[in-house]
Amino acid sequence: MARDRPLFSLFLVLNFMVTAFSTLKFSRDDFPPDFIFGSGTSAYQVEGAAFQDGRTPSIWDTFTHAGNVHGDTGDIACDEYHKYKEDVKLMVDTGLDAYRFSISWSRIIPDGRGPVNPKGLAYYNNLINELINHGIQPHVTLFHIDLPQVLEDEYGGWVSRRIVRDFTEYADVCFGEFGDRVLYWTTVNEGNVIALGGYDSGIIPPQRCSPPFGLNLCTKGNSSTEPYIVGHHILLAHASVVRLYKKKYQAKQQGFVGINVFAYWLVPLTNMTEDIVATEIAQRFFLGWFVDALVFGDYPDIVKKRAGTRIPAFTKQESKQVKGSFDFIGINHYNTLSIKNNPEKLKMDHRDFNADVGVDTIFMQGDSLPQQLPPRAWALQAVLEYFKQFYGNPPIYIHENGQQTPHNASLDDLGRVKYLQEYIGSVLDAVRNGSNARGYFTWSFLDVLELLDGFRSSYGLYYVDLDDPDLKRYPKLSAYWYSGFLKGRNITPDGAIDSKKNKIALSSDQYIQ
Repeated sequence: MARDRPLFSLFLVLNFMVTAFSTLKFSRDDFPPDFIFGSGTSAYQVEGAAFQDGRTPSIWDTFTHAGNVHGDTGDIACDEYHKYKEDVKLMVDTGLDAYRFSISWSRIIPDGRGPVNPKGLAYYNNLINELINHGIQPHVTLFHIDLPQVLEDEYGGWVSRRIVRDFTEYADVCFGEFGDRVLYWTTVNEGNVIALGGYDSGIIPPQRCSPPFGLNLCTKGNSSTEPYIVGHHILLAHASVVRLYKKKYQAKQQGFVGINVFAYWLVPLTNMTEDIVATEIAQRFFLGWFVDALVFGDYPDIVKKRAGTRIPAFTKQESKQVKGSFDFIGINHYNTLSIKNNPEKLKMDHRDFNADVGVDTIFMQGDSLPQQLPPRAWALQAVLEYFKQFYGNPPIYIHENGQQTPHNASLDDLGRVKYLQEYIGSVLDAVRNGSNARGYFTWSFLDVLELLDGFRSSYGLYYVDLDDPDLKRYPKLSAYWYSGFLKGRNITPDGAIDSKKNKIALSSDQYIQ
C-alpha cells in the first residue's frame, strides 16, 4: 500500500542538497562507463510529413490547427521524416550515445487500431537501422501526447477505459516490429502532465476542462474528475503494456520498459511549518500521484482523502499489476516551484486537482535560490535524491532537461552551455551520492515545434533555419560544448568557444559565422 512520508522529509532532503554542491570540475570519465548520454525529440515536434504516406491526424494536429500555438503547426516541423539520415549524421558528429524519439501512433495505425500502415513501419525501421548502423542506441517513447484523433472522436481517448486495450495493441505492433533492435521503451511521456494539462487546465491537447477551471479554451470536459480518471487509465494502460512485454517479448528481446513523469522540485516559500507541510503534500500530488502507484500499488493517502470519490480506486488485481510495473522511471525536469500553503482552496465546494493540493505555486528565479549552488541545478540532484530516499532508488533516466531561449539565429548560446554544465554536474553529484541514475538526455536535439510556444522558443543544440526551404541545421555553441564533453574534452564554456572557432568535432559545412 502507498503511504505518506513524514511531513518534514522533503525539507530535510532540501537541506542536504544545499550543503552538497558540484565544483563543476568534471569530465565524462567521472561517470560510470555504462552511463548513457543522449538527446531527444518527439514525433509531432520534429517529423513533419503530417499528411504523407498514410498518417492521419492526431489530437496534436487538431490543437495546432485551431491556432493554439501562434499559428504554428507540425505539418512540416523539422522535416526529420525526410531528413533523418542528415540528422543521424549530426548525432554521430556530436557524439551521442543514444537518441530518444517517439513513434506517431497515427502513422503506424492510421485508424488507431486495426490495419497497420506499411509506410509508417518503413520510416521507423529506416530510422532505427540508421541509428544502430552508426552506433547510436534508439530510446523509443510510444506515446508523446499525439493520440489518433479518430480515437478521441470515437470514445474520448484517455477518458475511456477502452484506451487500455487499444494502446496495448498498438504497443504490441511496435514491440513486434522494432523490438529486435530497440532495447529501451517508454510507454507514456509525462503522464501527470497529460492528465493535468489536457484535462484540468486545458492548455494542451485534447484541451478538455470545465469552468471555473482552465483558461476558457475548452468546449467540453470536467476538470474536477477527468484528470484523476485519465491518470488512472494511463497507469492501467502502462501496466498492461509492461505485462504484455514481459510475457511475450522480454525473454527474447532482452529490453526494458518504463514510464516517464514530469518532476518539479518543490521548496517551501518560507520556513513556516505550514509551508513546509504544504510542500510535502504538493509533492505527494504532483509526483506521488503516479510514482506511489508504480512503486507501492496505490495512490498516496492524502491524494485519496482530498479527491474522494473523484479518483478511481484500484482493484486488488489492478494494484498488483501496476505495482512494480517498470524497469526504469524516466523523469523530465526543468523547473523549481516554491510552495505557499493556501487552505482556502480546500474550502471550495467544487474542486479540481490543483485546488485539492491546497497551495499556491510560484516559479523560482535564479537570484532567489541558494547561493551555494549554480542557479536551479541543485534541484535536479534533489529530485534524484528524493527518488533514492523515498522510492527505493529505482533506475532513473533523465529524459528531458534543457534551457528555453527565443528561437533566433544567434548560435552563441553561452547560457545554455552553462546550464548544461551545471545540470550534468548536478547529476554527477547525485550519482556519486548513490543515485541509480542511468542516463541523461538533453532536450532537445534540434529546435523543434514546442508544445505551447510553437517556433517562438527553442531548446535545441542545433538551430533550424525555418526560412530556408531545406530547413538547414546549424550547431549552436551548446552543441560544441556537449560534443566536447562527450568526447572527453572542452568541458568549460571557454573550451566550447574554442571548439567553435576551430570547428572541432562537427562538420564545418554546418557552421555559419
